[in-house]
Amino acid sequence: MTNQDDMAARLMDDMDPKLLEFLRTKVNSFIKWDLVRFFHDNPHTTDTAENIARYAGRDPRTIESELIELTRSGVLEMQQVSNYKVYTLATDAEMRALIDRFILACDDRQFRVKAIYHVIRGMK
Repeated sequence: MTNQDDMAARLMDDMDPKLLEFLRTKVNSFIKWDLVRFFHDNPHTTDTAENIARYAGRDPRTIESELIELTRSGVLEMQQVSNYKVYTLATDAEMRALIDRFILACDDRQFRVKAIYHVIRGMK
């Protein structure tokens, strides 16, 4: 790692530790980021992966695995309704507050640049 790379890493790590952890462990892909924003903006949505994909403008095959991971990490909840899995935003107050903080922070350009950096770095 060059000195310049080290400096960039230090600048990018200068972020609220809870939000950094949220990015690294829960919203570690751009699809998950889109899904978190979708559920934040539509907190009463309970729907199938196929319909969520349509609303989010994504491919249903790629959405399903990301929805499952978000469920495992506590961001979403999944229920079986008849033969369908439906997803909804977690009801946990702490998780919802963290999601609110993340989405609010995304309004800041510097935060978004840092968040994008961490998502890309995590994809390697």
